[in-house]
Amino acid sequence: MASYCLTVTRLQLVLGQGARRLHVSAALNAKAKVAMSRFEPGSSINYEQMRTNINIVRKRLNRPLTLSEKIVYGHLDDPEGQEIARGRTYLRLRPDRVAMQDATAQMAMLQFISSGLPRVAVPSTIHCDHLIEAQIGGAQDLQRAKEVNLEVYNFLASAGAKYGVGFWKPGSGIIHQIILENYAFPGVMLIGTDSHTPNGGGLGAICIGVGGADAVDVMAGIPWELKCPNVIGVKLTGSLSGWTSPKDVILKVAGILTVKGGTGAIVEYHGPGVDSISCTGMATICNMGAEIGATTSVFPYNHRMRTYLEKTGRGDIAALADEYQDDLVPDPGCQYDQIIEINLSELKPHINGPFTPDLAHPVEEIGAVAEKSGWPLEVKVGLIGSCTNSSYEDMGRAASLAKQALDRGLKCKAQFTVTPGSEQIRATIERDGYAKILNDVGGVVLANACGPCIGQWDRRDVKKGEKNTIVTSFNRNFTARNDANPATHAFVTSPEIVTALAIAGTLKFNPETDYLTAPNGEKFKLEPPTGDELPARDFDPGQDTYQHPPGDGSSLRVDVNPQSNRLQLLEPFDKWNGKDLEDLQVLIKVKGKCTTDHISAAGPWLKFRGHLDNISNNLLIGAVNIENDAVNSIRNQLTGEYGGVPDVARHYKKNGLQWAVVGDENYGEGSSREHAALEPRHLGGRVIIVKSFARIHETNLKKQGLLPLTFADPHDYEKIRPDDKISIKGLKTFAPGKPLTAVIKHKDGSQDTIQLNHTFNETQIEWFQAGSALNRMKELQH
Repeated sequence: MASYCLTVTRLQLVLGQGARRLHVSAALNAKAKVAMSRFEPGSSINYEQMRTNINIVRKRLNRPLTLSEKIVYGHLDDPEGQEIARGRTYLRLRPDRVAMQDATAQMAMLQFISSGLPRVAVPSTIHCDHLIEAQIGGAQDLQRAKEVNLEVYNFLASAGAKYGVGFWKPGSGIIHQIILENYAFPGVMLIGTDSHTPNGGGLGAICIGVGGADAVDVMAGIPWELKCPNVIGVKLTGSLSGWTSPKDVILKVAGILTVKGGTGAIVEYHGPGVDSISCTGMATICNMGAEIGATTSVFPYNHRMRTYLEKTGRGDIAALADEYQDDLVPDPGCQYDQIIEINLSELKPHINGPFTPDLAHPVEEIGAVAEKSGWPLEVKVGLIGSCTNSSYEDMGRAASLAKQALDRGLKCKAQFTVTPGSEQIRATIERDGYAKILNDVGGVVLANACGPCIGQWDRRDVKKGEKNTIVTSFNRNFTARNDANPATHAFVTSPEIVTALAIAGTLKFNPETDYLTAPNGEKFKLEPPTGDELPARDFDPGQDTYQHPPGDGSSLRVDVNPQSNRLQLLEPFDKWNGKDLEDLQVLIKVKGKCTTDHISAAGPWLKFRGHLDNISNNLLIGAVNIENDAVNSIRNQLTGEYGGVPDVARHYKKNGLQWAVVGDENYGEGSSREHAALEPRHLGGRVIIVKSFARIHETNLKKQGLLPLTFADPHDYEKIRPDDKISIKGLKTFAPGKPLTAVIKHKDGSQDTIQLNHTFNETQIEWFQAGSALNRMKELQH
């Protein structure tokens, strides 16, 4: 056990040293020592330095700052010289920490290994949560996952040990819940290789989802680039009560802003209504902000966060946050780019879907809407938990409804699953009886992992193609996401509403007004759910699931078997040849919504996340081809025959034909998975031309040496035909803010010339010229 000092002059705040093993041994107003174990040392934020940076920027801009501006600008690499203009300039930032989930950590660590660097420069962790398939129940599913994924887990554990990265073993819990319990706190800046990293905003942190290449930059000690975000203010008034939950806030906001309304912005919640929301409830709201495309979301520091920090063993951090509270709330009079006002006292329970998380309906209306729309009314499965809604409070409120049903002899009519967010939550709800109640009402407690939320669900109650309805407390409900069945109508709502609908078995049930019938014929209404915000006793930590990296891992080896079908060392991409890109074949012209699930499917494909060539066999297999309205069926322009998208791409690559993808609005919405950028680059793609991009995906494409371009005139999308060839002109004078030209060559000999915009800055242009950001990093080492 080591000791690290927090002095008044430096006020070095120890970050994430564990909810269960943190003890303050001296008063903070003198010299405090924090003793810790099981969590890596050296992780810190300097509140005084952050305050200095904030004051420099406030004086330069001569205006009050929003909370998100304070934290972001407080982490500037050069606060005095950095150009700052919301929505326009790129900021160079110094995040405090990196977190990676196992599916994305494979590629991130493979890239870090390729960099040649000996050890990570900032505290970093790997969390094993994505590779555990839900099938039978928690213990059996976890054991099977350990056997099936042994090679991958060994790789991640050994790579973590060698390069100084903490390793949370399978069964620990979902990355975002672990971060909330251990690593997030007010004012910290954390980046994570998962789009729902913003969950940490519930503790007043700026937590941003990124691709693995961005994580490598931060782990390498390089300033990390982020386009200066706009700030959307959501003013909350009134207070939550009854059936309305924190989830309903973000379901309402998603309905207002849509899946792309938050792109390029941080959503900052403020106002008197904030204090009526628990810390974990705030995390739920921030988590699902990813569904509106927001860079991240954040709440101001308040007493609910202080209580959560104290309950998770971080009272010393709460004391420091109290001391620096002025830096952890917005300045009076600060200006937002857009304001949304929500009166929590008037907010009704919501349910969003199907097939998109922004199709918002009040619960009282969903039955009629479903009937009119031809959506199946019977609820086949209700699923609660996930990184979005698996807190102690969530489980308690769901259990309060389950107990009411049990007391009257009722069980769930639908199948019912429960996914604890962490080992700590699982152990605590077992100790306090919630797990038994949820089990008795018909629930199956799954492993502490992502499971059905990301498609890791061996579902067998319906056949592929069978139309059915499920309700979840998850965050995403894209077509086929949860169970690989495109006919499944998935709806997103709160755990309380999921539980009520699972008991009733139908979308037509409104728990605020409708009655259930007990076996004895008695009719009764469910009372509104109740649940303690935090356990009356301390959290039960459960099993010890953390592997601390050794102080020096330089002598350790990380072996990757060349014959492995799950892991593959990376080969660098080719550099730009200095010429314009001529006669790129259109691989596919995508029709409508194209998320990262469409570009690089999850579910059964997760097992190949460490093997670029194998996972590239899922490239764009879910995208709709505008030529024939089919998925994974495109014409091979060299043979004239139809084939799968990855097969045609491979054929083009083999024959030296580079290609382009043409897409619609908000292309790359959804997950942070950089495989959706690595795969097209690996198979010979050079350009992605769309009406607009989702933020993370656009950056991922740039990192891998691709050209993400947007139509200057969105109507030009109509000018491109599926069998066209496209030349990109102007690359020899490629410069920030200067559009490129595309010459579209049609098979009939005619041509169209259009203008294409881009958001590259000078550094990102160097990535393109070097062939990738990783190539450029290596160039700078020599």
